[in-house]
Amino acid sequence: MSVQGILNEKGCGVITAPPKATVAAACRLLHDNHIGAIVVVDEQNSIRGIFTERDVVSVIASSGASALGEDLQHVMWKNVHCCTKDTSINGLMEAMNRHKARHLPVQANGRLAGIISIGDVVRHHIRAIEYEAEYIRSYIAG
Repeated sequence: MSVQGILNEKGCGVITAPPKATVAAACRLLHDNHIGAIVVVDEQNSIRGIFTERDVVSVIASSGASALGEDLQHVMWKNVHCCTKDTSINGLMEAMNRHKARHLPVQANGRLAGIISIGDVVRHHIRAIEYEAEYIRSYIAG
């Protein structure tokens, strides 16, 4: 299975923000949507950065409460590690592990096409193991 399979199950919707959104607005989006990352995109839906829960902690630890008024473009992670719809699940797990990333935006034709979280990968992996166990039980039974 590939990233496309996960997107087919969960959908391609992504919570985004423009580079000039404030940290406070991004925190509100994270909280209201129960998510761990926001993809920062420009007007053409091209990925410019990512802002995660870890970034909230980092920016407040370094700048204090005044950081809430900062623009995302100044505090977001700009070196965004992405995947494509064709990325295999194993490739996805390897990239997440290598980059210590909990979220990988999906990019297609230079634009945002979805997002995969570590939770999505774990759910897929558990489902695959359960399917395999059921297949083995059926085979043994008969």
